[in-house]
Amino acid sequence: MLTSFFSRALTLLAISFSLSGCDLFNQWFGQKKSQELNLDQLVKIMPVRSHDRKSWARDILAISDELAIGKTPHNMCSIIAIIDQESNFHANPEVAGLGQKAVKEIRQRLEEKFGTTMGGYFETMLQTKPTPQNNYLKQMTKVRTEQQLDVLFREIFAYYSQQYHVGLLTGAAKLVGQDVAERFNPVTTLGSMQVHIRYAAAHKRQFMSNDQLRDDLYTQYGGLYYGIHRLMRYNARYTKPIYRFADYNAGMYSSRNAAFQKAVATLSGTSLDLDGDLLLYTKEGDVKLQRSSTEDALIQYFARDINAPTPRAIRNDLKQEKNEDFEQTKTYQYIVQRYRAKTGTDAPYAIMPQVIIQGPKLKRNYNTSWYAEAVNNRYLRCMQQAK
Repeated sequence: MLTSFFSRALTLLAISFSLSGCDLFNQWFGQKKSQELNLDQLVKIMPVRSHDRKSWARDILAISDELAIGKTPHNMCSIIAIIDQESNFHANPEVAGLGQKAVKEIRQRLEEKFGTTMGGYFETMLQTKPTPQNNYLKQMTKVRTEQQLDVLFREIFAYYSQQYHVGLLTGAAKLVGQDVAERFNPVTTLGSMQVHIRYAAAHKRQFMSNDQLRDDLYTQYGGLYYGIHRLMRYNARYTKPIYRFADYNAGMYSSRNAAFQKAVATLSGTSLDLDGDLLLYTKEGDVKLQRSSTEDALIQYFARDINAPTPRAIRNDLKQEKNEDFEQTKTYQYIVQRYRAKTGTDAPYAIMPQVIIQGPKLKRNYNTSWYAEAVNNRYLRCMQQAK
């Protein structure tokens, strides 16, 4: 009888882990499709301060249908919590002191992106065009929303790129698949759910230019679409929603990857930053050739076993770190198996990534743990309301 009980339990566990990330949460919290919320119920669990709750709720439900996301209390409260944390339900939120912060950010980027000569030319243009009395820097200090800054920047770069000095540079960049204006734009996270433009560009809901995509993100529906897609449309075996909230801030699968780093540190005796990034990346999100401390620790640890993955195999496996498939790589499986053999327990699947949050839109630096806890508190209040 006891054997039968454990057999049934293992079977149910295996079934639950085969489900998508969203469905796994539904099973874990005992929610079924019959418990999906309708429009009126969704409106009631949204924050009272939300402007035009019915309009937001209607869009959330429509997008959930479009993306095949169950409208369970868990899923809806997860979405509501992120929107509330990121923008308090404003499609184009105002950011205190945004203009001054933007001026500082752009000046820091000039030489880095264009070099001393081109950066100096750009700085002169900002101070004198379109007129010295109403130059671009003065206009920038007055912006109050991301969209205002974004549109102004596009105007600035359009003027700049018309000059002979950058015509060849811009043309050459586009030939190799790089949009200079897009790479230089300081507004990288947009809309009510603060989605990174690179993610939105990779998951466009229809064909559109970069400018059209940016404009779409500032609409209520567009901002929600890409944010809900980013939050819910990936599989992860998290047993607590707080790890998905952490991922939303630190990067997809950061909680899982931080746990992997902890296992590597335990096995190798190496001190590692548990930030959820297994490789090093540029500001644009491209993988660097330089090895990370995690990659170095893996290479040194695996060198003890001729059957372990080679350095080349390790690098190829780590390139899968932003995908569910990373869990099927030889590198991941080897660490999980060695951890179990050494400690007698399973390796942790997820922990809170240790990441500092900083940027021109923030009053001060925060960390991912603070962010995830703040979102989780909103989620718990929503779930209580849903009861």
